[in-house]
Amino acid sequence: MKTSVFAVDVGYGNTKYAYRAASGTIAADMFPSLAPLSASRSLSGYGDSVLASRKVATIVIDEIEYEVGPDVALTAAYGNTGRALSNDFVLSDNYAALLAGAMHFAGVTHIERLVLGLPVHNMQKYSDALKQRFTGDLEFGVARVRVDKVVVIPQPLGSLVSASSNRQKEFGRDSAHLVIDVGYFTTDWVYANGFTMDDKRSGGMPGGASQIYQRIAGLLARDQDEQVDDLERIDKALRERKPFFYYGSDIDLDPYLEKSQPLIAGVVKEMQNNVGQLTNVRSIILSGGGAALYASAIRKAFPRVTLEVIDAPCLANAKGFLVVGEAGLARERSTAKA
Repeated sequence: MKTSVFAVDVGYGNTKYAYRAASGTIAADMFPSLAPLSASRSLSGYGDSVLASRKVATIVIDEIEYEVGPDVALTAAYGNTGRALSNDFVLSDNYAALLAGAMHFAGVTHIERLVLGLPVHNMQKYSDALKQRFTGDLEFGVARVRVDKVVVIPQPLGSLVSASSNRQKEFGRDSAHLVIDVGYFTTDWVYANGFTMDDKRSGGMPGGASQIYQRIAGLLARDQDEQVDDLERIDKALRERKPFFYYGSDIDLDPYLEKSQPLIAGVVKEMQNNVGQLTNVRSIILSGGGAALYASAIRKAFPRVTLEVIDAPCLANAKGFLVVGEAGLARERSTAKA
């Protein structure tokens, strides 16, 4: 399938992607950002369908096979789930495998404009590398894709565009908004007047949802007297507001989340120091997979500013990336005709 714009938000926690469906609506989906080495054999699908096949794909990067997809295993025997948490994540083969997985599950084979996002503090450092690596003819085993052009934008701008899609009058040139994207590994913020980013009051730092999961895992390990490595299951339990099942017991994670608030407060304080007083900001737009974890602390930090937790916060950036890419492509085509 050829598509004019394909938007992918390869996050540390989940990989989200969006494209324009034939009906004109935005099609979007996501899967965990886990890329473990592919198993040497598979038993699923055998036994007269007693064992159902998992929705995963084998992606080949530099002759190494990785497994990615919605049904990738959330746990591993010794905690090695294929999660990569580092500032240079976008240069890793894990990142490439996850990006290829998004292309594969969407069924795209030719992309005119691929739109990717980066944490604010990594834009200058890694944007050129992404453009060079993923432009041209790409071969990933099951995924063979031609990419004509790669565009890289700051991640929170995707959420800003998503939030403004049905409220253009609230996002004029003189309307200021603070967009906060709480990701798995980083928290990023963009101070914007209309759609113009204020570089001095925008930034980001390591310290997203994963530091909360690690803190909770440490507290659980203390209470259970055994090491707890199940960060993915802790993440899932918190997102779904369900107990954490551990050795036959359902554990309420709310008390552990409360004990993790100092970590959240530290990140929010750093952001406060950067953005200053928000006397002229119309709203704070909160997005990202960790939005619910940070909402309370952000309300306390900025009590007089309207806080909006964006609908479907995990997918907000990818959908916004798509709109940005479509607008840019339309301008290029218009200029070419002139």
